[in-house]
Amino acid sequence: MSSLPVSSHIPDPDLITYFAEKQDSFFSTVSPWTKLLSLAVLIVGITLLRNPLLLLGLYLAVLSLFVLAKLPVAKLFRWYLFPLLFVVSLVGILAWTQPGNPVLAFSVAGIPIILTDSGILLVVTLSLKTLTSVTYSLFFLMTTRYEYLSGMISRIFPAPVDQIFLMAYRFFFLTLAMVGSILKAVRSRGGGLVRGMRTEGALFAEIIGLVFIRSFDRAERVEKAMRARGYHGSYSNATEIPAPGMGGYGVLALGILLVAAGSLASSPGWW
Repeated sequence: MSSLPVSSHIPDPDLITYFAEKQDSFFSTVSPWTKLLSLAVLIVGITLLRNPLLLLGLYLAVLSLFVLAKLPVAKLFRWYLFPLLFVVSLVGILAWTQPGNPVLAFSVAGIPIILTDSGILLVVTLSLKTLTSVTYSLFFLMTTRYEYLSGMISRIFPAPVDQIFLMAYRFFFLTLAMVGSILKAVRSRGGGLVRGMRTEGALFAEIIGLVFIRSFDRAERVEKAMRARGYHGSYSNATEIPAPGMGGYGVLALGILLVAAGSLASSPGWW
């Protein structure tokens, strides 16, 4: 795992890669295509489903997969912070504009502010959708070896899009490591994110600029090193990726049926 984590609330790419390469649970032997197509079905499902109870059941099912795969659940809960902050910042204002039964009401400068049950339901629904997709995405990444991921990228996306994905993955590692190194240096000198942002904003602006400049410089050196080793703009991955078996196709078919049934059950005029 990363020796220089930026924050315990940000997913650690090194830790994710470690589990993907070293994990030996049943799910690591499942075809990567099955897990990828299941992710696509899941995304369609959480997009169509509106019933909070169905979404809660789907989230608990995905969380159970994460637990059964013996992945770090405690870290997963800490990684939930930023997705939840994104949901709250996105729908926090909309929640106060939803019609329904008032739950909380007050006024600001004579303007009435009312929070209804529909507003709370909106926040809960979007939070469940976000946590479900984030949990399964991490489950997929932490149970699939990188050679399979790169192989699927090479087969799904045309050139040069596949090369951009692969290079962006490496660039992300370099940038995160650079940020971790700089923050460690700041902390060793008595600095801190909260106190530093309030009193030394200019310093942190310089740090952010330095991170990007050094990251671009490092990326250029990586590109030159790859060309020195024979890279000519195309990285071909010939890894044989296990195809889905009968069980995999059965899981996909069952998932599609459950999504269709859940979507119909969530429709207003179904009953």
